[in-house]
Parts: sequence; C-alpha cells; structure tokens
Amino acid sequence: MVFRANYPRVSSEWYSAGMLYFYYGTDRERARAEMNKAIRAVKGAEVVRITDANSLADLNTALSGGGMFGGKRVVVLDGVFANKEMDSVLIDALPRIKKSDEPYFILEEKLDADTRRKLEKHAEVSKRFDAKKEKERSEIFALAYALKGGDKKRLWVEYQRALARDDAPEAIHGVLFWGAKQDLLAARGAKDKEHAGKLVAELAALPHEARRAGFELEYALEHYILGINKS
Repeated sequence: MVFRANYPRVSSEWYSAGMLYFYYGTDRERARAEMNKAIRAVKGAEVVRITDANSLADLNTALSGGGMFGGKRVVVLDGVFANKEMDSVLIDALPRIKKSDEPYFILEEKLDADTRRKLEKHAEVSKRFDAKKEKERSEIFALAYALKGGDKKRLWVEYQRALARDDAPEAIHGVLFWGAKQDLLAARGAKDKEHAGKLVAELAALPHEARRAGFELEYALEHYILGINKS
C-alpha cells in the first residue's frame, strides 16, 4: 500500500523541477521536522510516503511515477534503507530519481558511508542533523516507552501531542514502528522478545489492514492505541 496525504498550499514555491532532497543524521526528529517543513512548501502536490513497513511492490509503485494523469506528487522515502529488500532497488533507482520531474525526499538516521555518499552524490540538497550525545530525543522515546509498556493513556497523550505538532499520521506510525523494532533488538528475556515481536508485527500490518477496512491511517492508529492492553 502507498500512503498518501494532502498538505496545505503555501505562498512560496521554492522549487521549479524534480529534485532529490536528502535529510539524515542521529537527530532524526529534527531532520524529520525540517523535511516536513520543506514538503509543506510544495504547492498543490499529493504526498506519497513509503516507509520500511511497506512492501517492495509499494516502493516500485512509488518509483514508477504518477503517470500521465496522476497529478503532481511528492515522494517521501522514510527509513526505507532499514528494509534490505528495498535497499538495492532504491540505490539502482537514484539516477532515475535525480532526473524525475517530481521532488523526492529521503529521510534516514544511520547509513553506512558508501550508501550515504551515493545519496549525497545524487541529491540536489543534503542536510545532516546530528544530536548531541547528551540530548535526549524525548519525542521518540515518549512514544516508544509508552508503546513498550502498554501504557494506553500515556501513548494516547503522546499521540495527540504529535498530531498537535502537525506530524503526519504516516510519520507517527513510522516512529512507533521504529521504536518497536528498537525494543525487539534490545529485548533479552523470552517474554520481552515475544512482546516486542508482537508490536512489530502489528504495526507492520496496521497500514495494510487500514486500507482493507477503508480507514484513514490516523483513525486506524487511534483504534490501535485505544485497543492496547497492558501485558
């Protein structure tokens, strides 16, 4: 499934043709905020967002273009290099992306040096945002800790705060999915691994289930959060 969201029009149009914009670094939330600000500056475009929770088919659909009657698009590739199936496909597509008439935005936190150089080579704009070691990325951890602990009330509050910041539901889902994967990697006991694995599987399936049920992702996330029980 390909996620789409419409952003409001703004007065300034700061690009004239398709470009590749690359945002990366350990301060993922700052990079995301800057990217989202740039996306909102694109006038009258439909946003197509792909994350590592999507399938390879979803990525290929996004890369194939909107078609003659598809309308103006912005393609956002959020953390896709965490999905090994997508890795080589996206690298191979970089020359084509660079020549595209549509703007592409890539957001990544940690990349190997070779991949980062390839992206920087093809990107018209590259911006790096690294967090200071002592800085706690509270917004990510607030969502991640609430999800891990099954704290429905706290997770609901943090979700509403994210919506109030104008974070896109797709971006919020990406943060939750990222947090669940980090929990799975850090889990030691069998119970913790089972719990984290369940969260990863549920969040990976959520966008696809929302589409089949005809729900907007925002409401699917609300339903999911309200249905969480402490384990």
